[in-house]
Amino acid sequence: MTREGKIILIRQERIPVRAAIWEMPAGQIDEATDQDTGTIEAVALREMREETGFELADGGELISLGDYFTSPGFTDERGYFFLARPVRPSAEGPTRDESESILDCQAFSAHELSRMIDANEIRDANTLGICARLVARGLLSLDRE
Repeated sequence: MTREGKIILIRQERIPVRAAIWEMPAGQIDEATDQDTGTIEAVALREMREETGFELADGGELISLGDYFTSPGFTDERGYFFLARPVRPSAEGPTRDESESILDCQAFSAHELSRMIDANEIRDANTLGICARLVARGLLSLDRE
């Protein structure tokens, strides 16, 4: 979340659904490389920087929003939600892996986010889930008035 309260989303080509969709930046913990580099929080900050080119601003905070089951019907895998605020563009910019097919990165107001959810432009469970968690915690208002 920027100082102005905007949410940073990436637009990523998703081959299985044959579409480019707007979503929250996300990543996976690589047991081989991340076991020595720290915590889930460090991975979250790294993924944000790599995919969006944004980093936590001086004096910013990384707020844990809890975990969730990604697909409880067939796996016990957990995801973890975080809110980084405020964020700012990093000097290095994004360091995206070409295999991720990230096409764009933009900041959206809560009003724009609400409209995108209502118009079914945001369709992935991670982004919908984190939006619900942010609203439930009072960290984001999706009221359209």
